Amino acid sequence: MEGKIILITGSTDGIGKVTAKALAKQGHTIIVHGRNKEKAEVVCKEIKSETGNSRIDFIIADLFSLSDVKRMAIEFQEKYERLDVLINNAGAMFGKNRGITIDGYEKTIALNLLAPFLLIQLLLDTLAKSPSARIINITSAAHTMTGPLDLNDIQLENGYTFGKAYGQAKLYLIWITQHLAGKLKEKGLMHISSNSVHPGTVKTEFGQNENKGFWINLLLKLAMPFASTPEQGAETTIYLATSRDVENVTGAYFSNKKIAQPSKKYYSPENEKIIWDFCMETAKPYMDK
Repeated sequence: MEGKIILITGSTDGIGKVTAKALAKQGHTIIVHGRNKEKAEVVCKEIKSETGNSRIDFIIADLFSLSDVKRMAIEFQEKYERLDVLINNAGAMFGKNRGITIDGYEKTIALNLLAPFLLIQLLLDTLAKSPSARIINITSAAHTMTGPLDLNDIQLENGYTFGKAYGQAKLYLIWITQHLAGKLKEKGLMHISSNSVHPGTVKTEFGQNENKGFWINLLLKLAMPFASTPEQGAETTIYLATSRDVENVTGAYFSNKKIAQPSKKYYSPENEKIIWDFCMETAKPYMDK
């Protein structure tokens, strides 16, 4: 895969930044996404300097706002006629108190599920213009530890905990990734793949800046020395973005550069469709031209 156009959300630090640098070294055009323009500019200069690749751009958007996700997609389409790889890397775990976005959605669901879903929908036509497009959603093994699901309360208005919210958002993202693969086949878009990735527990600031209670905060800090490096965490995403070995693989969940089995504890085609329909209903107002 030479000269691909690759958009990576949440790529001004952590695994996203490492992924951007590695793919830039391979000679691809990289669009770094972040919320802060000054930080994004610095990261782009750093990547250009370290890789010798001048085809590094940035795009700014607040993924907590679905209106801003729409603006981001329009801005991308005005500048680039195709998209070869979309990496939905941005994500976060929040604190012990439930928060909501400007649109009224629970923050964990909004960032980890609704934003990537909407971005995919808005950029599908642009991805379709690539001879071989790849959608890569970064999820987590935390999806295996989530408690009982109440699909009548997807946004956890009752019984919220940060662990439950994060685990369920990542579980739903896996389901959405699988469902999307089927939808793409139905539409005859066989040249677009849709896969999800568990990067592992990685040494980053992820999850460190929100108050989860004293003992949980302490436990997270104590676990960091045993975590993988961001470079190790990025390996599977880089592999999925570039390897010819996965050219025709879609609807799969990857860990350590291999297809793995996501939790089937709460899975059913009916539950998967409930989550897909919830995301579609939420996204629809922002998908109108």
